Parts: sequence; structure tokens; C-alpha cells
Amino acid sequence: MYLQTSSVRDSVPSEATMAPDLALQALGCPVRPRRSRRGHLNRPGISSSLTPRRACMVAQTSSTQDSYGQDVAEAIASLPFKRLLCANRGEIAVRVFRAGIELGLRTVAIYSPADRLQPHRFKADESYAVGAPGMTPVQCYLDVEGVIAVAKQQQADAIHPGYGFMSENATFARRCAEEGITFVGPRADTIEALGDKTMARKMAEECGVPVVPGTSHATTSNKEAVQFAKDNGFPVILKAAKGGGGRGMRVARSENELEDAFERASKEALASFGDGSMFIEKFVEDPRHIEVQILADQHGNVVHLYERDCSVQRRHQKVVEIAPAFALDEKVRAAIHADAVRLAQHVGYCNAGTVEFMVDKHGDYFFLEVNPRIQVEHTVTEEVTGVDLVQAQLLIAGGASLASIGLGSQADLLPPNGFAIQCRITTEDPQRNFQPDAGRISSYRSPGGPGIRLDGALTAGNYVSPHYDSLLVKVICHASSFRGSVQKMLRAMHEFQIRGVKTNVPFLENVLRHPDFLGGRATTSFIGDNPQLFDFGPQDLVEASKLLIFLAEMVVNGPNHPGATGPPPAKITPPAPLIPASVPACRAPAVTPRSSSGSSEPSRHHLASTQPLSGWRDILLAEGPDAWAKAVRAHPGTLITDTTWRDAHQSLLATRVRTHDMCQAAAATGAVLRNAGSLEMWGGATFDVALRYLHEDPWRRLDLLRERIPHIPFQMLLRGVNAVGYTSYPDNVVTGFVTEAHRAGIDIFRVFDSLNYIDNLKFGIDAVHAAGGVAEGTLCYSGDVSNPNKRKFTLEYYLGLAEELVEHGVTTLGIKDMAGLLKPRAATLLISSLRTTFPDVPIHVHTHDTAGTGVATQLACVAAGADIVDCCLDAMSGTTSQPSMGAIVNSLAGTDKETGISPEHLADLNIFWEATRALYLPYESDMKSTSADVYDHEMPGGQYTNLRIQAASLGLGDEWQKVKKAYIMANRALGDIIKVTPSSKVVGDLAQFMVSNGLDDVGLLEKAEDLSLPTSVVEYLQGYLGQPPGGFPEPLRSRVLKDRPRIQGRPGASMSPLNFARLRGNLQDKNYGRKISDRDVLSAALYPQVFDAFMATQGRYSRFLEALPTRAFLVPLEEDEEVEVELSRGNVVPIKFKAVSELQPTGHREVFFEVNGVPRVVEVMDKGAGSKGRVAREQADKSSLGSVGAPMSGEVVEVSVKPGATVQRGQQLVVLSAMKMETSVTAPCSGLVQHVAVEAGDQIDSGDLVLRIETEESSEALSSTDEA
Repeated sequence: MYLQTSSVRDSVPSEATMAPDLALQALGCPVRPRRSRRGHLNRPGISSSLTPRRACMVAQTSSTQDSYGQDVAEAIASLPFKRLLCANRGEIAVRVFRAGIELGLRTVAIYSPADRLQPHRFKADESYAVGAPGMTPVQCYLDVEGVIAVAKQQQADAIHPGYGFMSENATFARRCAEEGITFVGPRADTIEALGDKTMARKMAEECGVPVVPGTSHATTSNKEAVQFAKDNGFPVILKAAKGGGGRGMRVARSENELEDAFERASKEALASFGDGSMFIEKFVEDPRHIEVQILADQHGNVVHLYERDCSVQRRHQKVVEIAPAFALDEKVRAAIHADAVRLAQHVGYCNAGTVEFMVDKHGDYFFLEVNPRIQVEHTVTEEVTGVDLVQAQLLIAGGASLASIGLGSQADLLPPNGFAIQCRITTEDPQRNFQPDAGRISSYRSPGGPGIRLDGALTAGNYVSPHYDSLLVKVICHASSFRGSVQKMLRAMHEFQIRGVKTNVPFLENVLRHPDFLGGRATTSFIGDNPQLFDFGPQDLVEASKLLIFLAEMVVNGPNHPGATGPPPAKITPPAPLIPASVPACRAPAVTPRSSSGSSEPSRHHLASTQPLSGWRDILLAEGPDAWAKAVRAHPGTLITDTTWRDAHQSLLATRVRTHDMCQAAAATGAVLRNAGSLEMWGGATFDVALRYLHEDPWRRLDLLRERIPHIPFQMLLRGVNAVGYTSYPDNVVTGFVTEAHRAGIDIFRVFDSLNYIDNLKFGIDAVHAAGGVAEGTLCYSGDVSNPNKRKFTLEYYLGLAEELVEHGVTTLGIKDMAGLLKPRAATLLISSLRTTFPDVPIHVHTHDTAGTGVATQLACVAAGADIVDCCLDAMSGTTSQPSMGAIVNSLAGTDKETGISPEHLADLNIFWEATRALYLPYESDMKSTSADVYDHEMPGGQYTNLRIQAASLGLGDEWQKVKKAYIMANRALGDIIKVTPSSKVVGDLAQFMVSNGLDDVGLLEKAEDLSLPTSVVEYLQGYLGQPPGGFPEPLRSRVLKDRPRIQGRPGASMSPLNFARLRGNLQDKNYGRKISDRDVLSAALYPQVFDAFMATQGRYSRFLEALPTRAFLVPLEEDEEVEVELSRGNVVPIKFKAVSELQPTGHREVFFEVNGVPRVVEVMDKGAGSKGRVAREQADKSSLGSVGAPMSGEVVEVSVKPGATVQRGQQLVVLSAMKMETSVTAPCSGLVQHVAVEAGDQIDSGDLVLRIETEESSEALSSTDEA
């Protein structure tokens, strides 16, 4: 048989598979002229009857020894046309050109202006633009007269329409005939008859082919459709009378649906096919879609080339096609073959076509329609029959009989050879309702190997147009069995790497693995019935390519890291610290590890050793919190808690240390600190900073570190009813968070309340007990218990608070000295008193070294009876951080209170952190030494650095000393409160507000009624944080709140439970691009806006931002700088920055990289192009009450009013945000909004005009001025 598709079966290489000159010479043909620079042949008009190209084909086919070869040679030689134009674009145009070239034809492409750079035009010998000015990109390919004109001008004597566009346009076929141009397809009257669904249906009925009940004619009347549905019942299906491909097709299940569906389908059909008339028929539920390929010549001969299963569809558009249909009843198969041939003969069909059927669940089948053209899925038929359908179309159009091309009868066609599957890879996002994607393909790696065929037109560097169908490439896999072809297709999907645009590859992989698909049970409702098809696993390589966008944007526009005001990071990459060959023996009591059966605990495998290390977590897992507490009390030495991974970098580096660097040190940390009481590594500010500034998932940090260190207890800071936030939450949010945190690996919960409010503390403790964790009831320390002049937070106060906590059942007692106010003498007094009063309860002490007394204080605590003390590695210790671990370990070495930690091993670990800290130089404060003024301002160590950065962002960087003094006054104004997040934030926000507005505590009280105080201050006074010791300050509270509501008691108790299911639904509706987890819901409940921004950032740059080396994350790569990014175990990708282009007219720059040694290009908007600096803003008139100025610098996040609106005094006007501080600017007076000077997203400075309100006073003044 002649018409074989290109494969290893070809006995003689073709032009397509050999170098052109060698192919022609090998066949004894004249050498084909070379192409010019434009890609077209430099050749005059053809004078002989056989072109060199056609002579080559004739020679090849006639050289075979069978009669088929001679017949085909004659058919080629007698083709009446020599120049073939394809009236289409994309992959089908390329497919036609390939077939034409193999038949010796000269090929002509057309292209719209939007397709000027599309590859299909360069695959042809010549290409010409079509479309008149004002036409849309689609209309250009629907321009009948325009295409005919190009064909005539370029002497094209045959036109192949491809599929879609004008392939079923009878007018186009007729005009071709009128102009003497061969139309490669059926006759115009056949297209007209079969393209009209009603006429096709009538013809099927005439020859006894079963049909579904439907209208006898096309209609544009909605009323006729409704009447048909009433007569025949719902559901019904609407189909474009003249069209296909799923366009203009809708299913309606009720009268209301039908009216809307008819209107939409009709409009879609009119836009796609130029005819909005519709055909209506009864909808068959869940059928298989089976179609039969036919070929018919001009002499009345018809054969079928078996069937295809096209049941896997979305919105009536085929997604996966199979030939032959798998698991189809043989009687049904034979019957539809016979009916397809009979119908084609009845209508006098000519050329290639497809007769489509539905097969219902009972085995009954019904005629659907005839597609009088080549189909997208013709490829699978070619693979199992060996027949080149497009070449057959061309030869038949030239007058060849089926016999002359080896298909004289059905008996000449061998049975299908195995199975072939086609998958349509499209540039669509399945998780966003298949939203089409457009843009440049930055990388394209295609599959290959035996049995894999690709039909496409695009590759790396090409641009996917937003104007046309989203089909990128068709993948066709052929094997001897259905399962074999599926396996090949899965391999092909795995080998594909397409970057720059989204694709449906992961969706197709899920389809191919589904049991119903593998069992041949997929119906047309298969996709709609299986939402799990849209659940994709991590697409690591696809996601990783987004990192280039992040790196490119930094190269062009610079880094965008709030608070990074210091020197750039050091140019170093610290190696992971070495793991000691031997470590001290475990000093925790020996236990039998808890069985892992049914447990959610992670594997105990340790990266450094073949044997897992043991530690204090073993007894906690095996025997529970109470047994652990008894063991701690019985332990003769001192346990330490290392805060390096949390409070140390919060205090020194604005909480910016990344998971990447912690993981580098994890294995060594687990070995060196195996005898540590705990590692404080989560909670507090680290949660929101990870989301907000590091673009990391804090839950993933917990997972990664717990996996690497399974034997040391992990500790977190829990702000009681505030969880890890800055306000109160519904009770079920806090309990849900605590439960998930414990499940994820947190063992010890340091439960504190920012006001020491006992009701808040009790609630947090109860939540921890319910989750099964260690509940450390914490006393937040302020004042000085050794100073008799400090009369608010006295020893008696703390002993009384501790007694309430112990009676409530805490596992341990914690002292949280967040500012470093606990002096050694006070520590001895406090700890010895607690030890005497509560001899069986472990005592855990946390302090800061701001004043330089931290080591002395912790040693005094140990001597007084403390069981566990906090400290951190030397490189991260001192000043506002915790005291030095090395100093404490060495001080206790050789005593009965020694820690069990090797000073030598600590030194090795410290070297790593000393180098790593240099990467975070942009976040270092300029605090060069300890400062005893902390005893005056009482600012927490963790707040000191953050507040300084925040003050700088508000334009107060040069007034830091004023801010510290204002902090003292703000604390005094608020009633001298416990200062720890979030109450410390209240004091800090108020202090900055006071400096920005030139207020002291006296002026604050005097003007309180008219001030737009920060939201945190107002909510504190309302009671959202709880009740402070001694009550709220009056009259400040009353003057600020006025008529605002006040909360009595524990805030969460009066809040309605959060509806998690509704929140999850809302998050899913936002189409973040991945499935929403329980942890996502909790994160969004705590920080809704921050979580939104985090998901948007990950969506743009991928979750692999966390895998970037820290320097590459913080500052742009330098030219020829290379970094390695580990995507997963054993999968490391090298990325090298090469260069950046000049500014393009569009305002973009191209940034050039090498990824895995392969060039990649990313286009980025230059945000600074043409910028001449920040636009000067109008300033508020301080002498005018209605001229409202910004009380602080920041970003406008919300504008609540519009010009012309009437506002009342105290009404919210705009909301400003700077760093973590949000302030609501309220109206200082009632009146009419005359002018709004800002909009959401604006960056403004303190004093900039926000809006102007016209008051009665100002109106009167204006009138008197006019009169004067």
C-alpha cells in the first residue's frame, strides 16, 4: 500500500528526512534550488509538466516493484495543480505543507497581521498577508474574497482549507470552483447539505441511519427551541447549524437555562461561522462519541478507515482521541462502519470526511453529524492504517480514484495496526477553568522515541497568540496495544517541558491514569463527572521556571525588600556546618520509642547517621507531657533552649532569616544540640514575616526542620488568644491552629498574653492541653521586682499570677523577660520564690541581653532553681538578642549544672552562623553595643530592631531618639502596660504617631477626641487584646472611643465561630492555582490580606523562592553569576545570569539567562523607564480643619469616600498601611467631600493632603471673601 505516513516503514528516505540535495540526488532527481533569505525558493515559473520536486516523488513511488507504486506515481504525475495554498494557520497549515511538499507541490501560506511572525508561514515556500484594515485577527482567515485574491495573484491552483475557519464554508468552496481553483474537500453543495445539521439529519433518515429526535430545520427563534423542549422533554442540546468544534453548542436542562443558552450559543455561532441559526435535539446522557473516517473519490467509491473514540471532551471540544475505539461492542462497530459508508454514498460524498455517532449506555447508537473536512484527530487514523489522509485528500481532489491510491475496496484496507492515542496540548490553565494563556514560549523540550509523533508549529521563542485557538501541539502515540499506547503517551507527557505559558499537560496525565479511561468507559461527561482530574501534584520544573521572572525583575528594577536599609549581603555562600563524628551521650532518660503504627509522627531517620539520634523529645512522645515534666525536674543539670531560629534573628535581623539557611544548619544542629531542652523555631513574628516578606510558607518551614531534627523538642511562641497574630480571633481559629501546629511537630507551646490577662492565658493553655502539647504558662515580666519603688509589677503580683496558672494545670512555668529588664538580683528573688512555692513545676526563663546582663541573669536563674534557660549561638547573641550560649555552656561546664553540650562542637556551629549573618547585613541595625537605657524605655528586644526599620520607612529614621522617648510617654499614657507583641506594637505605633504629629503625652490627651490614632491603639482601648492590669487609662479611653463599642472580658468569648468551610470555598474561588489545604485556611484566617499577597507572589514566582540562595533572593545577580537551586532531592538546577538588553520601545527589557546550560530569555517591564522621580504631592493646610493630611507615611490601602459624599465627624476616610501598622484616617469634621487627593496604592508622606472637606465654616468664609 502506498499512502503510508512518515515512519521507519518507508523503504526510501524522503525529502523531509534527508538533507534536501542528498535526497534528490539519491533518487536521481535534479537538485532543488536553495531558499533565499526570506525562506522562499528563488525559482522562475515552472515550464515542464513535472516540477523537480514532483519528479522526485514520482521516481520514488514508481521505483517500488508493486502495482500500487506505479498507480500512485501516475496519480502524482497527473495532478492538475502545482501550487497549493493552505487557507489556515498553525499546525494544520504545517501538516498540509508537508503533505504537499512530499507530493512535489509548491506551497503557499497566508497569515494575518497578528500572525506575521508565526512559524507556519515560514514552513511554506511562499507566504502572503490576508485581511483588510479593520478586520479582527480571526476575520482575516474568514475573508473569502481576500484569500481568493491571494490565490489568484500567486497562481495557486489548489486550496486546502484545513479545519475550522472556512473548511465548511460552502460559499468559499463555490468561489474556488468559479475561479478555477481546486478546493481540496467536498463539493460546495455537499458542504452546504451536510454542514446544515437539519439537512444532514434528513439525509441520514432517508438511508435508514438512526437519529436522535430533533428539529427538522435550523432556527434563530428562541421560542421554537422552547417549544421543542416542551414537546420532547429536557435535557436538550443546541448546535450551530453551520459549524463544529464545540462552538455554538450548549446543553440546557430547564426552560430558564434554555433561553440563556440559546442566546449565547447563537451569538457564538454567528461570530465563528457567520450564521447564528441553531439546531435543537434531545440530549443523550453520557454517551460515547464514536466517529468513522471515510474517504470517497469522484467516481462514487467510498471506504471507511475505521473509527475513533472522541468521548473525552470538555464543553463539546475533544481533548483525547483513540483509534480504534477500545472496548466497543463489535456488532456496534460493524454497524456504524456500514452506516457511515451508506450515508456517504447516499449523499454522493467526495474526499475525506467524518461521520459522527453517539453510543449510549445500552449499546444503541445515533447519528450526530457529518464533518465534511479533515479532522484535528485524523492523525490517529493515519497511525493505525498507514494511510496519509492529507495526501489522499490532495490526490482525490486531483481526480485520483481510490483504486489508484491502493484503496480500491474495503478489502484492500488491512485491519487496524494496534492502537493510537492523540492528546491535544493546549496553552490553557485547567485549574482556572481552562483559561487560555498567551505569551512567549521561553523553553520547549519535546518528547521523542519509538511510537511518538508530534504535529505542531511552535517552539522555543515563538509567541502564542491570544487571538486564536489555544492548541499548541498534538501528541500521537502508537503501540500494539491500548495500554501500550497509554504508557507511551504518559512518557511523552513526562518528557515535555514547556515554559513561558501554562499548559494542560498535568490534566492530561490525570486523564490517562483514570480507571474509567483505561477501561474504555469514558463518556462525554467523563471530565465533568471527575473533579479529581484537576488535582495536580507539584509541578516542580514548571514552577521553577518562574524563578527567572523574580531574578529578572530584580536585575531590571532592583530588589523590593521592605526594611532592607543596610549594606548589601556579603558575597559568600556559607557551606553547611560539619556534623561531629561523635556527640555527647544523650542525657535524657532512656525510653522505648512510641510505635509509629497509626501515628502521624515523622520518620526518625537522621541525615547524619545510620542510627537515629535520641533526645528529650523521646520521653515526650513515649510518655507524654506530665512524664516529660517530671523527668525535667529530676534532671540534675541545666537544659538550654536555643532561640537562634526564632527570637534571636527576630531581635537582630528583623525576623528575616530564611528556611534555606536553617535547613543548611539543621543536621549539625541536631547533633551538636542533641541534649538541648528545646529549639525555639516557630511562632510569634516568624509566622507572618515568613508569609509577608520572605514569601515562604511557615508550615513548610516546620515540616522541613522537623524532618531533619526529629529528636529535639520544638518550641513555639503562642500569643494566647492572639495565636500568632496581632488581634483576637474566634476561639475555633485558635484551637484549630494549635491542634495543627502540634500535629505538624510543635511540642512545647510558650503560652503568653500581652497583658498577662488570666482569662486569655487560660484559654490558650486549654487549647494546648486539648492538642496534647506541653503548655508552658508564661509570666510576661516588666518593671523590677527588686526595686521597692516599682509598685505595679511586684513579686507578689507574679507569684499570684503563677499560682493561678499552676492551679489551672500548666505543664511548666515560663518567665518571658522580653526587654531584658530582669536583673541578676531580681532573677534570684523571683526564681527562688517560684521554686519554693512550686517545687514540682519546671521553670523556664527567657531574657534578652539589651543591657548586657543576660548571661549573669541566666546563671542567677540556674543557681536559684530554674530548669531551662534560653540562649542562642554566639554569632547571633548579645544586645537585643538572647545571651550567649557559649558563655553559659562554658560557665556551667564541670559543675553539677552542666548542660551536656560540647563547647568545641558549638564553636563549629557558630562559624556557620557567623558567616550566614553576613548575608543579612541589609537588616542589621546600627546598634553596636549594649544599652542600659532599656531600663527606661522597656522596649522588647524583638521590637527594637523592627521598630527602628519601621520608623525609617515612615520617614522617622533620623528621629530614633525621639521615638524612644515617645515610647516611654506612650507607655505612660496607656497606663504602664506589659509590652510584648501585640501590646508592644500598640505602644510602638502610638510612639511613632506622636513623633509624626509633634505630640507628647499631655498633648495626646488634650487632642485625643480629634486625632486619627492608629487602629492598633483604638482596638486596644476597645478591649480587643483583653483587660490590662489596673484597667484602661482614663480619660484617654473615653475621649478616643467616644461611642465605639467596648469589649468586656475575654474578646474571643463574644466572637462568633469562624466558618472554615465558607472560608475554604472563598479561597478556592480565588483560583490560586492549587488546592487549598487546611493549613492554608488557618493562615488565611489569621492573616487574610497577607495570605492573599503571599499566594499571589507564589503564583507569580513559584514556591521555589525559598530554594534560592539567600544572596540571590535579596539582591540582583551580577553578570555571569551562577547559582544552584535545589528543587527536590537530587534535582539541582544551575541558573546563570548573562546580560540585560537595552530598553525596548515598549518599556521592556530582555534579561538573558542560562538554565541547565540552555539559553533562556525573560521580558520584564522597566518600572523606572521615563521616570523623573516622585511626583510632588499637595500638602495639607494645617490651618484648615477640612484639609485632611496623612498622619504618617505609608501606602493607601483603601479609600472609603468619593468626591461629593457627605461625611460625619469621626467617619473613616482612608486607610493607610506602613509595614505592619495600619491607620484609619477619620474625618475631623462633618461636611461635603470636595476633593480626594489619593487613591489605593499611592505612597504618601506624613502631611500630604488626603482629601479636602468643605465645612459650614469654610463655606461662610468663602462667601465673605467673595463679597469683599
